[in-house]
Amino acid sequence: MKRIVIHEEYCIGCHLCEIHCLVQHSSSRDIIKAYRLERSHLMPRVLVEESGPISFALQCRQCEEPACIEACISGAMHRDERTGAVICDESKCVGCWMCIMVCPAGAIRQNLLGTRIASKCDLCYGADVPACVAHCPNEALTYEEVGEGR
Repeated sequence: MKRIVIHEEYCIGCHLCEIHCLVQHSSSRDIIKAYRLERSHLMPRVLVEESGPISFALQCRQCEEPACIEACISGAMHRDERTGAVICDESKCVGCWMCIMVCPAGAIRQNLLGTRIASKCDLCYGADVPACVAHCPNEALTYEEVGEGR
């Protein structure tokens, strides 16, 4: 299965991955409209963590045995049969936040922008390459086949 791989040594903390994630999950898919008009209802599914000169993008690691799926009481967290990605069916999420509590990477967040559902990376479902990877200027994020255990 393909996963997003983080190369923190190349991350400059530009936050372009966050911006393009927000645009990808907007209704307009237009950077100006999404950022200016839709931003209050959207949150990026990737978060750039920074500590001094070190920064890296944090998003779902697409675990082999996802604790979020086991903990989900509504069945919203599941592995997509077609892509193998761990995704959240937002129509089923009840906002219990169990997935957030058990995620070892801290990659699932509360979407409190009107929906009160769990928010996590979905690998830009349907896209050949996730938006964060496609728009990372330094290739700090790559999308590649990763072997078992990583």
